Amino acid sequence: MTLDVSVGLSPSELALQARARDFSLRVVRPRAAAIDRDEQFPADIVKALAGAGFLGMTMPKALGGQDASYLDAVLVIEEMAKSCTVTSRIVVETNMGAISTVMAYGNPAQKELAARLVLEGDKPAICITEPDAGSDAMAMTTRADKRGDVFIINGKKHWITGAGVSRLHLIFARVFGERGDDLGIGGFLAVRDDKALRLTKREKTMGLRGMPEGELTFDNLEVPANMVVMPPSGFKRGFADLMNAYNSQRVGAGTVAMGIAGGALDHALAWVKQREQFGRPIGEFQGLQWMLADMQTQLTASRLMLYQAARSRGPDGSAFPDPMLAAQAKIFASEAAIKIVHDALQFFGARGYSRDLPLERMARDVRMFTIGGGTAQVLRTLVASKMLGWKLPQTRDGYAPKPSIRDAAE
Repeated sequence: MTLDVSVGLSPSELALQARARDFSLRVVRPRAAAIDRDEQFPADIVKALAGAGFLGMTMPKALGGQDASYLDAVLVIEEMAKSCTVTSRIVVETNMGAISTVMAYGNPAQKELAARLVLEGDKPAICITEPDAGSDAMAMTTRADKRGDVFIINGKKHWITGAGVSRLHLIFARVFGERGDDLGIGGFLAVRDDKALRLTKREKTMGLRGMPEGELTFDNLEVPANMVVMPPSGFKRGFADLMNAYNSQRVGAGTVAMGIAGGALDHALAWVKQREQFGRPIGEFQGLQWMLADMQTQLTASRLMLYQAARSRGPDGSAFPDPMLAAQAKIFASEAAIKIVHDALQFFGARGYSRDLPLERMARDVRMFTIGGGTAQVLRTLVASKMLGWKLPQTRDGYAPKPSIRDAAE
């Protein structure tokens, strides 16, 4: 086993971690290879997760949750990711992201709907990305036109995690009033409707093959006005508040990457003790020992950064992790995980390249996490902007007045 950082964890957190580890090894790991091979969403695993109380943990007790912290969710996600990336993503999506947004900004009806579906085993989908609006989310063209007491949504989203299996969708769209005036960007809750909310394409992904990524098309999808997720700041400024949910999602994504790396290192550590070449275990060779030491150091640093981010809160006292800490943790953990997994595979030589072992699946899966939930490059821009105290627009003609040296000193 790789070394776990338990310093600072309470007895209840250590007990949760141990329970999640047992579940991962006993229930999830035996199914992981088949989930990848068959490219099927694991409904049986979802049912088991629900029975074990790992879905909706962060929701309020009044709605059937456990009032668990983001750190609690991180502990569970990490253990699941050591065995199966898809399973860990399900835990992320049922405790962070869309469900966190609804719990923070939703009205009572929205919260009750979302909580009921999650506890039944639904993995909510957050619908932001479009063919021409990836990192530049503000460029989205999906629109919601107000018509009396409903909003009519038309447009297309792609690379939507859970497309075709998720029932609850948090859809981001540009909002227009009845006079055609642009009101800003809002979030809309909708339950899947095969006619107006349709899966039009499933992506053929490199990894995470049991978790569908797809394209959704909205054809005059009617969303009642009481299903608009509205922060107090309203449409014009509310998009930034709604996007704060991505700070929890980024912590979750970084944790998945870290968990994959931890699982790969566990396999490598066991292997170097038993594999012999030149008359002795390969773990006796100093070159491999130094690789192991670097891998463990990167893993420990990732874990500490993610735990810190999970425990944090934004500077405005928001319910979500601090954006800078979340971004830094995801950048470091996702990039470190790719290196750790590839080094772990290297220990096995040709065996590591075989589909008979989980290392090649881990290598395919882990590659997603410097991309999804904010690319490593965009997150670096976010970190730099926080450091400088400047808005750093990415558009060709973008310009943000910068303070003079005297102003900065004052």
